[in-house]
Amino acid sequence: MKNLGYYNGLCGPLEEMRVPMNDRVCWFGDGVYEATLSANYIIFALDEHINRFFNSAAMLYMIPDFTKTQLAELLKRLVQQVDSPGQLVYWQLTRGTADRTHAFPEHTAPNLWVMLRPLVMPNIHEKVKLITVEDTRFLHCNIKTLNLLPNVMASEQAKQAGCAEAVFHRGGRVTEGSHSNVHIFKNGVLRTAPADNLILPGIARAHIINHCKKLGIPVEEIPFTVEELLSADEVMVSSSSTFCRSASHINGQAAGGKAPAPLRKLQDSLLAEFYEATSLCGTAGEE
Repeated sequence: MKNLGYYNGLCGPLEEMRVPMNDRVCWFGDGVYEATLSANYIIFALDEHINRFFNSAAMLYMIPDFTKTQLAELLKRLVQQVDSPGQLVYWQLTRGTADRTHAFPEHTAPNLWVMLRPLVMPNIHEKVKLITVEDTRFLHCNIKTLNLLPNVMASEQAKQAGCAEAVFHRGGRVTEGSHSNVHIFKNGVLRTAPADNLILPGIARAHIINHCKKLGIPVEEIPFTVEELLSADEVMVSSSSTFCRSASHINGQAAGGKAPAPLRKLQDSLLAEFYEATSLCGTAGEE
């Protein structure tokens, strides 16, 4: 099968899947989601993503009717049904199916969606262009909620500007990207926004911090400004599907490029972990 959709036990090609209009995701975006990559049919960092998934659900007072182990086993079975060994593995939980009303419906079971489609991790050494956008989202960005319209609008703005990502800021403080976390290198130190309610605590972000510590690169989890972003030695965006890519331009102006050695060392270390975890043949740092 070239791709796969799953909805509460029903499976089929994505193009043929149907869901009830009264699923609360249709009216309110009432749910949470996760996404990661698989390679060689092995799902990368699955336990970490499932833990964050359950944490997001709990913050929205949603109670899955399955365990973490049951979800992991389901996802592992589903990836085996797709022809491509490299896949985007996406799943979401919605509050359930009920008549449209803002308050939570009673006695309603949650709905589990899964989407699998072919995807190969891009070359993380390829530079990307960024723009900055004022962050007008709500104040619970730490929940991986399905309410992503501001992210969609910012991402489209970046696309129209010929850029890969939009970097959000609130009152000058950089928060995160429309679909990534944002980090900078300055004077040999990696700085990343603290994991408060203004950013999603990215799985790739956590791996970057761990690899910096292994490599002896100091890490500061403190806020930084747009001005500091623009003057940084390197600017990086990270996500579960792209790991860690650096910026060449921000708002049309040259950015980064002043600390290529530690950047490359960090990227190669991340790739080595991915190759080892997914049993991929290859060498970290291959172009």
